[in-house]
Parts: sequence; C-alpha cells; structure tokens
Amino acid sequence: MAQKQTLSGKAGSKYHLKVQADEMKNFEIIIYWSEEDKSFVAEVPELAGCMADGKNPVEAVQNAMVAIDEWIETAKELGRLIPEPKGKLMYA
Repeated sequence: MAQKQTLSGKAGSKYHLKVQADEMKNFEIIIYWSEEDKSFVAEVPELAGCMADGKNPVEAVQNAMVAIDEWIETAKELGRLIPEPKGKLMYA
C-alpha cells in the first residue's frame, strides 16, 4: 500500500496529520506522547483496541495504519462488523 504522510507540530503540541493511501482509511488517529512507554502512541478510537506506537509521531501513525489493516482483516475473518469511519470524534 502506497502512503504519503506529512506531519506538522512540535513536542508538546497538537499534531496535524495528512495521510493519503491507496485504500481510504478515514478513521481518526489520536497521537500523544506516553511518558510511561517513552514513545508516541497512535490510537484509533473507532476500532476497539486498535493502537500502535513509534519513536516519533510519523512512525506511530505508520504503525497504526498497519494495525488498522490487521484489525479490519481480522474482523472480516471473524465475520464481525467493521464500523464506517466517522472522521473527527468529539470528546467531552
């Protein structure tokens, strides 16, 4: 799968990510620094338990894209429902 990613931001700031992929995956990815793990974590809240980490935000998102593929593949094999991406989620 060919992907192009651009990322802007700095440590301690909000990261803005643009991902272009052959197969559209419009699931929101939340990226944050985990002091406990000493790595960046990329969570996909719409896919239960789907997350990845990396030494920088771009690597974390690249790993999350792989995790999304594997999550969807496993759900298909198990006959489970795959949610439609909703894009940006709002939290209270």
